Parts: sequence; C-alpha cells; structure tokens
Amino acid sequence: MSLAQNPQAMAELDLGTGPGPDGQPQAAPPPPRKRGGGGLLRGLVGNTKSVAGIVILIIFLLIAVLAPVISPGDPNLITGMGSQPPSPEHWLGTTAKGQDVLALNIWGSRSSLFVGFSVGILALLVGLLVGLASAYLGRWVDNLLSLVTNVFLLLPGLPLLVILAAFLPQGLGTVILVLVITGWAGSARVLRSQAMSIRGKDFVGASQVTGESGLRIMFREMLPNMASIVMSTFLACVIFGIGAQAGLEFLGLGDISTVSWGTNLYWASNDGALLTGAWWVFVPPGVCIALVAFALALVNYGVDETTNPRLRRPRRRTTPDEPTRVAAFSATNSVQAAVSQKEQTP
Repeated sequence: MSLAQNPQAMAELDLGTGPGPDGQPQAAPPPPRKRGGGGLLRGLVGNTKSVAGIVILIIFLLIAVLAPVISPGDPNLITGMGSQPPSPEHWLGTTAKGQDVLALNIWGSRSSLFVGFSVGILALLVGLLVGLASAYLGRWVDNLLSLVTNVFLLLPGLPLLVILAAFLPQGLGTVILVLVITGWAGSARVLRSQAMSIRGKDFVGASQVTGESGLRIMFREMLPNMASIVMSTFLACVIFGIGAQAGLEFLGLGDISTVSWGTNLYWASNDGALLTGAWWVFVPPGVCIALVAFALALVNYGVDETTNPRLRRPRRRTTPDEPTRVAAFSATNSVQAAVSQKEQTP
C-alpha cells in the first residue's frame, strides 16, 4: 500500500512515530526550540569570528583594568636612557625622553577604551532616540529630525572636530562630547531606516489599536526587533570613537597631558621617532588601535552571520546518495510487507 493510500502512515511519518528498523514505534522528536531573547548571544558564542573578536576585546579590557597591577607607578616617569630599542629591561624600548613604551601603551588602553565605549554608548542612544521618534511619530516630527540629521551629515566631519576641539576646554569629557556631536547622525539615519520598515508591521498597528502608549510601542515592540542593527551600529560607533580620539590627539587637539594611544602617537611624532627610525615608539599604539578595531569588526561580522539567514552556514550537509525520511520509511514498509507475505505463504 502506498503512502497516499495510508493516511495513518502519513500521520506517523509527519509526527516521526513510524516504525523503526526493529519494527517498534519510534518516539516523537522533541519540538523545535524557540529562539528567545538570548538567541543573538547564543549565536555570537557559536560563531568563530565573533568568539575571536570577543577574546581579543577581553584581553584588552583586562589589560586596561589591571594596568595598576601589570605596570605599577606613573607611566610618565623616566626609567632609562632615551630612544633605547626593545631589551629585557624594556620590552618595547623607551621613548626619546626615557619613558617605558610598554607602560605607556598599557596605561593608554584605559583612556582609549573608555572614550571609545563612552562615545559608542552615547552616540547610539542619541541616534536611537532620534531614529525611533522620527520613524514612529512621522509627519512634522520626522521632517524636523530628518532635517537636523541631514545638516549634521552634510557638515564636514574633520573640520567640525577640529573647530569644536580647539575652542572647548581640554579634557576627556570634551573629547567625548565632540565625538558624540559629530558621530550621532550616521547612526540615527541607519536606525531610522530600520524603524521605518518595522513601523508598518501588523503587530505595531495592533499595539496602537489596543491603546498602548507610544513609548511602550517604540521600546517594547519595535526596539527588540532591531537588536542586530543596534548592535552593529554600536560597534561602528565604538570604532569611530577610538579612531577619532587618536586622530584628534595626534593633531594635538586633545588633552596631551593624559596617557592614551593617541597621545603616544603625538609625542612620537613630536620627538622625531619617524625621522630617527625609532619604530618601537609609534608602532605599538598603532597596532593596539588596529587590533581593537579588528576585534570589533569580527564581532560585527558575527552579528551579521547570526541574524542574516543568507549568511548562515548549513549545520548538516547531506549527500545525493543519502536517503530522505520518506524514502527510508517506504523502504522499511516494503521490507516488512515482503516478510509478512513470505510468512503467510504455505
């Protein structure tokens, strides 16, 4: 009897309760697991690129937090002769003034990472508020916020950074404020586009019909569906913050009294490290900035592969010769029918 003529067999096949190789009924397979709020986190942990990026970030964060333990004392102290190459006493050599390059880079990670993540969080919050409000409220609010966003996008970034940093008082707070002012517009534009596509979904309209407030709809209904783009935008803002701070301080527009990767590059240029060939002074801070940006990019790739089904790799590969469940079930029924017919034959 064929599967089409045996409804019970078809039902057993759909439920996975058909007879096994030994003729006994099989247990029904467990229901598929639903991806909850931790689906993105589980996907990142299971992605090779994101795990590599997270490991690099954790190493740098541990170095920044444990800087007083790894390199106690003031990193600006003169501990040896000037412009000494790497040696057992100074693993990364010394600057022209005699400061230890390794200590400067260890302590510099604290300022650079603090500024980068602070800029990322604040720029994301501003862009998220502007993007959600513009997409949900629409009309004149959308027109006004879009106009302001376009103005900031059209302003040249580097001259605006230079002007603001030159006229505001020096300090980490000023650097963070300047970078947030010049960096929120891009994230707002991206988040607004994603929120506009979610704004027209049926569940948003249903929430409005049930009388939910606008804030609840924006932050409880729309925002959870933007988790991947929010994460990617945050990582991009952090990369922007670290790179822009290093650029400002390299130009002498930041607080050069603090120790950071940017000020290390500034003093290396001022002391003529490029002219004298003292590569051990300017290469380590540049490598640190590149490694952190590379780690954040790896995490961003992991977010894309986790949230975009087209980029996911198949977990189980099948070969052309491998039988499907229907073929295996039909073969099992054919064998059982042949055995039964043989037993009934006198």
